[in-house]
Amino acid sequence: MLAKVHSCAVIGLEGVVVEVEVDFGDGLPSIIIVGLPDAAVQESRERVQSAVKNAGLYFPRKRLTINLAPAAVRKEGPAYDLPIALGVLIASRQLSLDCMEGSMVIGELSLDGSVRHVRGVLPMAAVARQQGFQRIFTPVSDAAEAALIPDLEVIPVSSLAALYAHLSGAIQIPPQPPITPEDLPVSVSTDFSEVKGQEHVKRSLEVAAAGGHNVLMVGPPGAGKTLLARAVPGILPRMSIDEALDVTRIYSVADQLPPDVPLIRVRPFRSPHHTISHAGLVGGGNIPHPGEISLAHRGVLFLDELPEFGMRVLEVMRQPIEDKVVTISRAQGTLTFPASFQLIAAMNPCPCGYYGDAVKACTCSNAAVTKYQKRISGPLLDRIDIHVEVPRVAYEKLSDSRLGEPSAVIRERVEAARQVQRERFAAGATHSASAAHLVTCNADMRPAEVRQFCQLDEVGRSLMRSAMNQLNLSARAYHRVLKLARTIADLAGSEQIAPAHLAEALQYRPKMEMG
Repeated sequence: MLAKVHSCAVIGLEGVVVEVEVDFGDGLPSIIIVGLPDAAVQESRERVQSAVKNAGLYFPRKRLTINLAPAAVRKEGPAYDLPIALGVLIASRQLSLDCMEGSMVIGELSLDGSVRHVRGVLPMAAVARQQGFQRIFTPVSDAAEAALIPDLEVIPVSSLAALYAHLSGAIQIPPQPPITPEDLPVSVSTDFSEVKGQEHVKRSLEVAAAGGHNVLMVGPPGAGKTLLARAVPGILPRMSIDEALDVTRIYSVADQLPPDVPLIRVRPFRSPHHTISHAGLVGGGNIPHPGEISLAHRGVLFLDELPEFGMRVLEVMRQPIEDKVVTISRAQGTLTFPASFQLIAAMNPCPCGYYGDAVKACTCSNAAVTKYQKRISGPLLDRIDIHVEVPRVAYEKLSDSRLGEPSAVIRERVEAARQVQRERFAAGATHSASAAHLVTCNADMRPAEVRQFCQLDEVGRSLMRSAMNQLNLSARAYHRVLKLARTIADLAGSEQIAPAHLAEALQYRPKMEMG
C-alpha cells in the first residue's frame, strides 16, 4: 500500500511543502530514498528503522522505496525522520490511510523513538498555514515557535510511540496553546545610564539611531567603544510584531534561536570576530545559509577592531549596506537574504592604540599609522555617515556615582524622530510610488529626497559653501551631511534645517581623512 505524508523543506528563508511517499515492494529487504536527499536524509534509514522497533512497533522486512517530492528541490537535514516513520506505519497498515489528512509532520528521531528539535520550524509552520493545512506535528521543543502562526493547530510530539498512540486514538495529545507575541517578555540590553562620561558619543549614537546612520568610533583601548555599541539596540525603536517575526524566521533557519525564546522581541546585536570569513559574514555554503549581516537584520552589526578584518571581508559588505539585501548565487540557483542592518564599527587610531592620546604616548611610526588606517577602503568609509572620536574617560567621571540618562528616555526621542520621517516619506510617496518602499529613514534618502526634504536657508547655504571649500567634501559627502542635518532637525522637532543643525552634522566628519 502506498502511503503519503506531508512534510516541509526550507529553501533560503521560505518553506516548501514536501510529499513523503512510502511504498513496499517485493524483493530483498532494503530501504531506498530518492528525491535529491543529502547525507543527513540518507542516514534516516537507520534512525527510522531503530526508532520504529524501539517504540514497540513493527518494521516490515521488505523492499522499501521512499520518494521525497518534488524531486527538483534539494532535501537537507533530519526533519524528514518522523514523516518517513509515519509513512512506514501507514504503508504497513499499522495506522489508517486517512490519519494524516490535513496535517504536516516534521521532526528528527532518536534511536529510542524520541523526537528531537529541528531548525526552521517558523517558516515551515507559516507555509503549512498558507497551503491550507489544519495542523502541524512538531517536536515538543519547537511547538511554541510554531504556535506563533495563528489559525494552525500545533501538536507537540515527544516520541514516536506517543504520536502512534495519538493517531490510533489510544491517547490524546493536547495541542500547544496559541502564543500572542505581545505577551512575551522583552529582555533588557545594556543601558546608556551605565556608561560614564562620553556625552558627545552618546549624542552621536542617538542621532545615528534616529536616522538609521552608520557610525565609526575611533579611540584608544578601554575608552568604552564596545559598551557604547552594545547599548545602541536599547535606544532603537521597538520592533513591531511583523519585524519580530521577520527576525525570528532568520534565526530559526540559521538554527540560532535561543532555547525557550519562541520570538525575538529585542533588536539583534551581532558582533563577529575579525577572523570571520566572507561567507560567514554575508552568508554562503553549498546550500546557502544566512550570514552575520542577515542575523543583524533590523538590528545592529558591530565590527570591533575594524582594520583587523580582511580586506575582502569588508569589501563584500559594500553592496548589502546599499541594497539592504544580500544575493548569493550558486550552481543550483540564487537566494536572497534580507540585510537591513545598522553598521557600528570601532577601531584604534593606530596599531598600539594611543595615537593622539593625551596621556599615553604613541609608539608607532607615521608610516605604520598611515598603513593601519588605510586598511579601510575609501568606498567603505563613504558609506559611514558619522565619524566620532572616543577619548579616554577621566577619573572624576568614572568615580561619579550619578547615573546618566537612561536608554528608555533616549528611545522616546528616537521613536518620535522616526515617526516624523515615516510620515514625511509617506506624504512624499505621492510623487514617487517606489519611494514608499525604499525610504523608511533619513539614511535611506536618495538625491531626489535630499533635494526635496533637505532645503537650507541663506545662512545654511553660506555655511555649507564654506565647509565644502575647507573640508574638500565630495558630492556624496555633501549629501551625507545634509541627511545628518535633517535627522538632527527631526530630533529637535524642527521642520527646517537650521544652521545649528548643519554645524552639528559637520562635526561628525572624520578628523583624520583615511582611505
